[in-house]
Order: sequence, then structure tokens, then C-alpha cells
Amino acid sequence: MPESENTFIQAQPLDQHNQTLLNNVHPADWVNPIPKGRYNMVVIGAGTAGLVTAAGTVGLGGKVALIERELMGGDCLNVGCVPSKALIRAARAVADVRDAGRFGVQVPEGTTVDFPAVMERMRRLRAGISKHDSVQRFKELGVDVFIGSACFTGRDTVEVGGQTLKFAKACIAAGGRATQVPIPGLAEVDFLTNESVFSLTKLPRRLGVIGAGPIGCELAQSFARFGSDVILIEAMHGIMPREDRRAAEVVAGELVRDGVKLRCCGKNLTINKQADGIHLVVDSHGNHYDEVVDQILLGAGRSPNLEGLGLEAADVDYDKNGVKVNERLQTSNANIFAAGDICYPYKFTHTADATARIVIQNALFFGRAQTTALTVPWCTFTDPEVAHVGLYPQEAADKGIDTDTYTINMADVDRAILEGDDDGFLDVYVKKGTDKIVGATMVARHAGDMISEITLAMVADAGLGTIAKTIHPYPTQAEAIKKAGDAYSRTRLTPTVAGVFDKVLKLRRI
Repeated sequence: MPESENTFIQAQPLDQHNQTLLNNVHPADWVNPIPKGRYNMVVIGAGTAGLVTAAGTVGLGGKVALIERELMGGDCLNVGCVPSKALIRAARAVADVRDAGRFGVQVPEGTTVDFPAVMERMRRLRAGISKHDSVQRFKELGVDVFIGSACFTGRDTVEVGGQTLKFAKACIAAGGRATQVPIPGLAEVDFLTNESVFSLTKLPRRLGVIGAGPIGCELAQSFARFGSDVILIEAMHGIMPREDRRAAEVVAGELVRDGVKLRCCGKNLTINKQADGIHLVVDSHGNHYDEVVDQILLGAGRSPNLEGLGLEAADVDYDKNGVKVNERLQTSNANIFAAGDICYPYKFTHTADATARIVIQNALFFGRAQTTALTVPWCTFTDPEVAHVGLYPQEAADKGIDTDTYTINMADVDRAILEGDDDGFLDVYVKKGTDKIVGATMVARHAGDMISEITLAMVADAGLGTIAKTIHPYPTQAEAIKKAGDAYSRTRLTPTVAGVFDKVLKLRRI
């Protein structure tokens, strides 16, 4: 089967929108160029990390080859950030309609969700965005784009489509894929992952979601709001195991309100298909459950795309977690770097972008930029959102840093109260006795947008005192951050300082 026909389930159904997508990111009539001598940079993988590396290098005058075996744009465009956020927005619209009565807006009985229309909107928007990651755009930038599987054949050569490319530097940005966990019976049923769920055209009546990380929680909530009966199973205690427990509990409460059945601390999970559906048998908090669903969504982590790259021929070390790199993202072959999900523990689009920029600096300019210098925020786009940057207090303590925490509840922020979004909080962690920010956690409907102010402050080494001096528009939910700064400023009003102020005021009255 030709590669262009062996595209991937995420390009289904093959309507006009997905055809536009494929024409942009994996055109069936594409002919690979003839290699043009030795490349300054060969990039393997055209997800975010690969695209940024290729565009940045060619923009600096380098000769670049970009190799992609599947779809340009990678997970983010095709099966990740872009389609998921389109669904999340639609699901928020459902919740807004459901809750409209709180605002004095009466919605007629019988309002329904047109799930095929929701998915058609997602495909249309994704197709429109895809032009930014298209083969044609990168060709016009001056990049030689090769569609096919890349395989190293030596320390400075890689083969694609029967052609050998020579390079001075290379960047491995092949990304990752959904992990298939060893659950008894899973292999016997057709299950969804993030790579196939966005091809649905019919809403599952009963959906089992395995894994309560970001993907699992975001999509469990969305499908529940669309009208599916959702069971969310997590092996660990509570949802979002990597997040602050209080933050996770706020989101868990909202998931339950949306109708999601939580089965946390899920043990002895087995799957078997019967006439009435797929049975998920699991023990949770001392109870035994036999849940029947129509489809399963597996959201239990990611695995690196290492197979077929010929890393041994290039003398590139790797393990089950991905390509091994140093702090400068250099592999065991000094001329080959890696970026994004295939090598970096924080598997986000924005960190793929950030690591690609480090590769450009270090590979082309013999720089010494390091990943340890990055300040990494992230956000889980549930409703409310959970955003975090920097260290948690326990992580800071492990590094020998004592901390103070300033907490602002969204119920004390006027704009959050007025919008009905007051179920959340902001925690800012500072080095004890100072205003130096070491981390922050935020739970709010727009937490992902607001965390950037704190991230910028950390990068600029501006503390809570500086934030307190910064005028914030009123009323906004970002006022929570200003309030945290004010809370710090009040701690500076010691009895001695208060006594001085009192004397000054008395003198002025005289």
C-alpha cells in the first residue's frame, strides 16, 4: 500500500476537511527532492520540535532536510492539542448552557448536543490551522521536505525513500505515541487512544476511560458533557497523580458534577467483551465493580518512537524512555541532537518548541544552552484548568529550599465571583522569608493563560513584591496574582515598621 494511503486513523472520515488536512501535511502526490549535497541540519520528525528546528535553521541560512513518515504537524496538530481543545471548547459550551439558569437565562427543555457537528467543526478548524505546518509552506521556506521513514545508516548519514542524506548536524524529533499498558483482555477489544478518538463520528453511549492523567481527565469530562456515560479508572490515588492534591480534588469534584464515575486506586483491572458490551472489572477503595461500556479510551501515558531509526548505526544511545541526551540535548554522537517528546521528560508542545530552540543554539553556534535553565509551566485543560510552574514545596525542600506559601482563593476574587468561576485557588511558593518565587499552582477557568505572568516573573527574577507594585486591570481573574503579591507585602509590615509608620503619621497630624 502506498504510504499516502497508509496514513492514519486520525484522518478519518475522509471528508473535505480531512482531505484538506492530508493535502497539507501528507500530500499523496508529493515527490521527494533530490538531496542537495551535505546538509547543515537533517531533522527527523515534523512535529513541533522538528518544525521549529527546521524553520529556525533555514531562517539562519542553513541548508535543511526535514523528514516525516506520517503527518506534518505531529501529535499537536493532528491528534493532540488542536483537536482536543476544539472538543473541550464545545464541551464548555454545553456546560454553559446547562448552567445558564444561574445567570437568569432560561434555556428551553430538550437542548441536545449534535456530536457529529462537534466533530465536523473540529476537523474544519484543524484543517484550517494545518496550512501553517504544511509541506508546501516549509518548501517555500527553503526546507527540503522528505516524506518517508528515516533510518540512520552511519554517524553522519540517514536514508529515506531509498536516498541517502549526509549531514553536519542532525536533530531527532520523532516524538512519541500512546502507551499500550498490559491490561488482561485489552488486546482482545478495539480501543481508542488520542490517535483515533478524534476520528469518531458517533458519540459512545457508554465510555470507559483508563488513565486519569491530562488526556484522560480532559476527554472524560468532555464526553460526559456531550452525553456519554463515562467511567474513569485510575490505578493511583486520585486523579491527575502528578498534580497538587488539593488542585486535583477541585477538578475531581467538577468531573463528578459532570457525571463522570471515578474509580481511583483501581486494582486488578480486567477487560472482557460480552454480548451486552465491554466489561471493565476493577476493585476500587474496597468495592468490586463490573462496569459495562461500549468503547474504551486508553489514556495511560506515552512511549517514544524509537523503532526503525537505526540509532545503533549512528552511535546514539537510548533506552525505553527515549533518546539519551545531556543538558545541551546532545546525544552520544556529538553531531546529533534530540528535541521534544523523544528525549525530554516534560512532554508538551511548548517544551518541544523550547528544546528545539536549544538545539539550534547548540548545534549551529556551538552554544551551551541547557535544559536546566528552563522554567517550565504546564496546564491541564479541564474545567476548571489546573496550571503549574516551577517547584512544589516538597520538591523545593528536597533541594534544600524552605518555602512560604501564599494562597488566594478564587472565591475572594471579584471577577471570578461575578462569572461563577469561584471554585479554585492560587498557591504561590516563595523562598522562605523572601519574595523570590520558586513555583505556583493555579486552579481556575483560565489558569493556563494566567500562569504565564508568574512564569515571566520567575524568568525575570521578579518577585512577589514586584507583582504587588504592578497595576492589574479591575476586575479580572488575574487579580488573584496581584492579591498574592499584596499578601507578601503585608508580611513586610513588621511591628518595628508599623511603629515607624505610626510615628510618621502622628508627626504629620501635628
